Amino acid sequence: MSPQPSRAPATLIPFLAVLGAVTALGLGTSWAKHALFPAVGAQGTTALRVGFSALLLLAIWRPWRWPLRRGDARAVVLYGATLGLMNLSFYMALRTIPFGLAVAIEFAGPLAVAVLSSRRALDFVWVALAVAGLSLLLPVGQGLGGSTLDPVGVLWALAAATCWGLYIVFGKRLGHLHAGHSVALGLSVAALVVLPVGVAHAGAALLAPGVLLMGLCVAAISSAIPISLEMVALKRLPKEAFGIMISMEPAVAALLALGLLGERLSFSQWLAIALVMGASVGCAATARRRPSAAEGVAA
Repeated sequence: MSPQPSRAPATLIPFLAVLGAVTALGLGTSWAKHALFPAVGAQGTTALRVGFSALLLLAIWRPWRWPLRRGDARAVVLYGATLGLMNLSFYMALRTIPFGLAVAIEFAGPLAVAVLSSRRALDFVWVALAVAGLSLLLPVGQGLGGSTLDPVGVLWALAAATCWGLYIVFGKRLGHLHAGHSVALGLSVAALVVLPVGVAHAGAALLAPGVLLMGLCVAAISSAIPISLEMVALKRLPKEAFGIMISMEPAVAALLALGLLGERLSFSQWLAIALVMGASVGCAATARRRPSAAEGVAA
């Protein structure tokens, strides 16, 4: 009897795709914070990243090939506007709080959507874990590590979480469209939302050749590559398994920020990340074929 071929490589492909997606997002965001923030600020960085991401995905997917109904057009506007505001809020948060912690706080958005769409008692366990994690990050006193986060930065991260939740709600209305179609159009709307903010803040500095080149690279690394890798993973994984794997994003972000930006976290902050990740993993693992609340790398 001939031995059966090993399924290990096929099993590893989606895991490596998700790991590659969150790593690319972390690398792109870390690079943006290090190289673009000093030149054009968080607002200009958002404009460059979202604007170039939209151009890249328009070139890849050419969404004009598919018809768009009037009702879908309204949904695309809402979806894209929240996507743009989410990116802007997240980058504004990165000005004053560490990358990994901003991601952990932002995860409150998809967790809230997932829990609110369920009525099972078990989901309150994940709510408790998330609340415990977030309570360690809120600037309401001294944490276990003896430090607090900038209140304004936390508010921006919470705004990003709110926008991520709305982005998921509006995105579900476009679930019948091809993913490339909806994402390309959504990013185009997002670009129209954030470009005026970036131009008002950074002005002509956005047109410097070096800044434009860095913006294009950041867009490719933190948007085009992660989205492509996520599509590879989603074709091979149940939505629940994808949700579990994507929950590694706060830890990956914190580790990359430690190595690339020198952002050291206290014990309580690492504990907060672990609690939020635990809530996300538990929520995804116990989901019963309800729509996934954390599909895609949003920020």
